[in-house]
Amino acid sequence: MSEQTITVDIWRGREDGRFQTFEVPRMASQTVLDVVTYVQRNLDPGLSYRFACRVGVCGSCAMTVNGKPRWTCRTHVDKVAGDATGGRLKIQPLRNLPVIRDLAVDMAEFFEKWTQAKAHFVPTKTRDDDFQQVSPDDPQRKEATAGIECINCGVCYAGCDTVAGLASYLGPAALNRAWTLVNDVRDGGQADRLKAISGVGGCQSCHTQQTCFELCPKHLNPTAAIAGLKRATVKALIKGDL
Repeated sequence: MSEQTITVDIWRGREDGRFQTFEVPRMASQTVLDVVTYVQRNLDPGLSYRFACRVGVCGSCAMTVNGKPRWTCRTHVDKVAGDATGGRLKIQPLRNLPVIRDLAVDMAEFFEKWTQAKAHFVPTKTRDDDFQQVSPDDPQRKEATAGIECINCGVCYAGCDTVAGLASYLGPAALNRAWTLVNDVRDGGQADRLKAISGVGGCQSCHTQQTCFELCPKHLNPTAAIAGLKRATVKALIKGDL
């Protein structure tokens, strides 16, 4: 790498694709998304990738950068292309998801597992009822609040070795969402939800390696949420509810 450019290896094609090398000008405060965008706009207009907000809100720009899943809009080149990588960038699609083309992956199975985990709110009130008030100091509300900022970027899913080894595993994001709902006193879907996340591929499949916690750009802790689900399912089993 010269002082003016950076060498970038970008995955092209599908699962059986290959890396293509580009030389990209270096700029101040340059992000990995800036690099990918430069390649698409100036060197190869056929490059496929996703992005939307560019400011760390939507999560759609997640890719594998030098071996780790990251938000590319929040990952600065200076932080990941140091001496350990020879000053190069290696950019691939997210792991554990089918590749549509180049850096774009199919997120359908990621979201399908949210459905399988019953990770949707089941109301117990109607529009005619008064709003149910829940104190922010309530212990269950605190548990729900701790995990509710997930934006479905798929970084935890891509980094999870359990997902890689067990296709039926629901994954950190879906289970984290299920935990927030288990702690929502307004929700009426608890029985079905605990059954859904206690079977094959459910919370008990987690190996507690904490990769999801280490990688989460929102600093959430899906590992702790999954541990909570493990306790909840054991209690339900003892009570005869499972």
